[in-house]
Amino acid sequence: MLEDALLPTADSLGPPSSDWEEIGAFCRQVYMPYRTRPLTPAAPCATLCARAAGGIVATRFSYGVPVHLSDFDPAAGRVLVLTTLRGSIEHAASGGGSLVTRPGESFVADCSRTPYWLNASPDHLQLNLTIAHDMLAATARHWFDVTPDDTLWTARVRFGNRHSPWIALLDHVTRTLSQPAYDTTAPRLQARLAESLCIDLLHNWATAAGIDLSRPAHAAPFYVRRAEDFMRAHAAALPTMAQVAAAAGISVRALSGAFRQHRDTTPSAFLREQRLLGAHADLHAALPHDTVSTIASRWGYVNFSAFAQAFRTRFHELPSATLARAHHGLNAEQP
Repeated sequence: MLEDALLPTADSLGPPSSDWEEIGAFCRQVYMPYRTRPLTPAAPCATLCARAAGGIVATRFSYGVPVHLSDFDPAAGRVLVLTTLRGSIEHAASGGGSLVTRPGESFVADCSRTPYWLNASPDHLQLNLTIAHDMLAATARHWFDVTPDDTLWTARVRFGNRHSPWIALLDHVTRTLSQPAYDTTAPRLQARLAESLCIDLLHNWATAAGIDLSRPAHAAPFYVRRAEDFMRAHAAALPTMAQVAAAAGISVRALSGAFRQHRDTTPSAFLREQRLLGAHADLHAALPHDTVSTIASRWGYVNFSAFAQAFRTRFHELPSATLARAHHGLNAEQP
């Protein structure tokens, strides 16, 4: 099952690519910007095949050489679901360790909410899904009547096996997408396929993370979501909790109690997380004249030592290291 995913005919795929620039352009388009480090000097022999369905991009992909991937751009707002067809992939997992997927196993990481890296074996071949975070959040609200918090979105977990319903669903979807008669302009069919994938993914993701999406504790009333939206939009301006509560239409005390009940955190902690995520995204997208201090100041930090410590705790590296890679990437792109 899935061995021939997205392969209706032997001629449909095209020849493998040995051009790093072509591979990079493909990956930026179907996944997001990220850093690629080959683990051997051998030339790539990449498999590049992509089909879209209702906002989800399915890809049959390999580099043809062992690689280390990191620094996935959080600003892209995308979730990666990687299913191993051949070889193995070592993934950055929750808790600071790593997990390996082998044929028939899947792994999910929300790159908009948590750092992620992987090591691919020389013979790896993947069936990957790229899904917008907002699409999954909307699916959770519609089908599960919940708004999951970062307890779910930051969980990097392995799930599925060769005989699981998830793999059977992937097989059905990819067979449908591979049919020559498949109408890529049929919005209802695309939406149904995408919705089925999102619902089953959320169920498997939550189960693997030990989260019960049916529990009321994971459902949030509208004023909590309104407060979260306000803090995301205005994080750099350092709104007070009184301003956040006013935007949500409740008192500061009620806001604090609602966050503790439905998010197991405080509004202040949520705001701190948004500032760190914003600084992290800006460091990844830094221009040549940007410094750690200018970006930290942009997000309201005045104690740069405290910022560096908080950043390192959250992203497992100093902000200067993130900035250095961004500047190195800019220099590498210059002729």
